Amino acid sequence: MRGRMSVLIRRSMVNLWRLTGLWVGAGFRLIPGQLAEERSRWVLWLPVGLGAGIGVYFALTVEPPAWSGGLAAAVFLGAALALRRQPRFSIPLLAFGVIASGFALAQMRGAAVASPALRAPLGPVTVIGRTAVVEPLPSALRLTLEDAEVAGLAADRTPHRIRLRLSGRQPHILPGDWIQVRAMLRPPPPPSAPGAFDFQRRAYFQRLGAVGFAFGQARLVTAEGGGASGSFRNRVEAVRHDLGNRIQRALPGETGAVARALMTGERGAIPPPMLAALRDSGLAHLLAISGLHIGLVAGFLFVGIRGLLALVPPLALRYPVKKWAAVAALLGAFAYALIAGATVPTQRAFLMIGLVLVAVLLDRRGISMRTVAWAATVILVFRPESLLGASFQLSFAAVTALIASYEALRARRRPDPQGPWGLARRVGLYLGGVASTTVIAGMATGPFAIYHFNRLAAYGLAANLGAVPLTALWIMPWAVIAFLLMPFGFERLALVPMAWGIEAVLAIAGAVASWPGAVSLLPAMPTFGFLAIVAGGLWLCLWQRRWRLGGLAGLALGFATLALVRPPDILVDGQGRLLALRAPDGSLAVSSLRVGRFDRETWLRRSGQEAAATAWPASGLGLDGRLSCDPLACIYRSNDRMIALVRRAEALPEDCRRADIVVSVVPVRRACPSADVVIDRFDLWRNGGHAIWLKDGAVRVQSVHGRRGDRPWVLRPEGAGDRPSSSLRRKGLED
Repeated sequence: MRGRMSVLIRRSMVNLWRLTGLWVGAGFRLIPGQLAEERSRWVLWLPVGLGAGIGVYFALTVEPPAWSGGLAAAVFLGAALALRRQPRFSIPLLAFGVIASGFALAQMRGAAVASPALRAPLGPVTVIGRTAVVEPLPSALRLTLEDAEVAGLAADRTPHRIRLRLSGRQPHILPGDWIQVRAMLRPPPPPSAPGAFDFQRRAYFQRLGAVGFAFGQARLVTAEGGGASGSFRNRVEAVRHDLGNRIQRALPGETGAVARALMTGERGAIPPPMLAALRDSGLAHLLAISGLHIGLVAGFLFVGIRGLLALVPPLALRYPVKKWAAVAALLGAFAYALIAGATVPTQRAFLMIGLVLVAVLLDRRGISMRTVAWAATVILVFRPESLLGASFQLSFAAVTALIASYEALRARRRPDPQGPWGLARRVGLYLGGVASTTVIAGMATGPFAIYHFNRLAAYGLAANLGAVPLTALWIMPWAVIAFLLMPFGFERLALVPMAWGIEAVLAIAGAVASWPGAVSLLPAMPTFGFLAIVAGGLWLCLWQRRWRLGGLAGLALGFATLALVRPPDILVDGQGRLLALRAPDGSLAVSSLRVGRFDRETWLRRSGQEAAATAWPASGLGLDGRLSCDPLACIYRSNDRMIALVRRAEALPEDCRRADIVVSVVPVRRACPSADVVIDRFDLWRNGGHAIWLKDGAVRVQSVHGRRGDRPWVLRPEGAGDRPSSSLRRKGLED
């Protein structure tokens, strides 16, 4: 019987393999024909190929040779050119050449921005530098200094940029001013957990080598902010800062802070509770200067100037006033993009609006998927690192999905009827457009919100139906008028009615955020699942024929991986100050609620929990009796394993003999014969925070620096490489 069953299973597997082969073979035979029919869409995959190469570069755990990307790109592109008459070979070679080009661009960018960074805390120390950015905060001021001098630090080891937080009463500081301040400096912080947001990588590409806070009041050494002798960037920053101050003088409080964010892109002055309400209601995108804002500014200028010129018949009949209006709108959009800080969404929006307006000058249609592709290509060529940022991904995901949807619906569009019913229908179509845009953009950006922020706003549609028309039809037109009135000092005439609209939007945000279940928290999505969703979404949006529906398989696969998420059972931060254990009910319990607030919030968010956690008892039992603590250490029992969480060296002799896993915030200078894993203070110092998974008797360990590898932005302490390997690395338990 068993033999017959084995034969049947073997035959079934063979038949399944043959059927799979037939399907794959049929697919490969159909692909060339489908590709040929979609030839006009090939160019849309250019930024995708560049992004794939950039992603490969950042995914490596070792820095590749400087020549590798350029050589690979030259070889593949040269071979594609040589075999251009043989599409079977030239097309794959061209694709690999584009991917290699993205890899090379990321390499070149990484080499171009390389600059010194602190490896250990420093201070208090005297810092002298030129302010590059001045950011107001609700109760403080944040400065970014350039060309700094740090007492006791050699010039070749001084960071190019230093970011400081100043509290209390401070002098009036403008971008371009030279200041002197006593400060405490430290390196940009590493991720809070393996796979969490990597601020060190972002800081590396911003040439930000130190962060910290100042003691007391800064002293102005030379006040040159905004002067004619300053650089163009400093003058722009000075104008931006001055405009922001004028806005908040006219509109004090949170309304003025939001107006400042909408007009200059400076969001630091918005109180955290209001930011949370906007985020939880699905309206945070209104604060990001992107396509909505740039488009409204350009559209208002274009329609307004064209309408005014049309009132002068000699001009309207003899000259191309439409093109004049397009030029004025282009210049206005460029100025607004500069004032708004030229962030990645702003750059994307300006590039797209700019191409649309240039198309008006050339009598061409401007809005298309190619516009998005070229905007993405330009940004990736000059800022490859922006690919990893949530702003780039959210911005392009939303606009790509919207244009793909409208391309599919364009053929069904009917002409608008005239008369009173036509007006009602147009109003209904506008509101329906806002609703459909919100739904499409929400579906497109949802996976990115889960991956980066672990949250979804459940009532975003309801909030946007009220807030987006207010922003488009009331707030932004008054913002443009305020900009036009500022040279004459009459901006308050426009800012006051603008504030009425902002107050209404804030009321909507507060009301929607207070609804039950307004926010859904989800654990961190696996990177594999995220990439499957991205690939499926691109396949669905960039192609036009029916085979685009194959992208649904990628979306389904990516969302299915959410069921495979298993957060760590033990977490410890890089300083050994904070530890966390997974309780029997799946929630996190932390060792303290007084230290490591940022790390604690990150761990909770990535576990899909609210910002509240249970603290361990200082002594006694906890976690349903699984945790037992005394002043020296805690013992945690998980199934058949004993985990020792050591606080004091006196507990090591006993715990090393009994525990299967030892996590010690003090150095372990003796062998632990019974332990499979030993993580001590040296491991935390050398490799950053650690995460441990316990499942079915197996142990998996991952460290922050172990996951990141040896890259230029990974700031390991000096001398860390000289330390002996930890026991977990010797036993091969670390990923």
